[in-house]
Amino acid sequence: MTKNKTYTYEEVAKHNKPNDLWMVIHNKVFDITPFIDEHPGGEEVLFDEGAKDASGPFDDVGHSDDARELMTKYYIGDIDSKSAPVIPSESRTTVPRSQGQQGNALRVAIPIAILLAALGYRYYYASQ
Repeated sequence: MTKNKTYTYEEVAKHNKPNDLWMVIHNKVFDITPFIDEHPGGEEVLFDEGAKDASGPFDDVGHSDDARELMTKYYIGDIDSKSAPVIPSESRTTVPRSQGQQGNALRVAIPIAILLAALGYRYYYASQ
């Protein structure tokens, strides 16, 4: 992390779209646009916390050392210490929730369906 560029919170707040998403974590600015599809927690959490200081939510999740190391790849500069946090514009164009939720719902529903089928099969043959 050797970049020297400094950004204000106002500048960060302007980068709030799926094709241009920045985030502040511990006074460092990250362009997380290329990471959106790779984020293990799903893209929605990035859209919810993007374009602002996400230090608290980032720490609350308890990211691993590997995750913290991966962040260096997306580091673009530091936040201006004289800058005050702003609320990102609500005009952000995110991926529709139904599209993201469908993928997440299937990741949960399919294993549950398989588990229920296996339990039903076992119960059926155990009772005979």
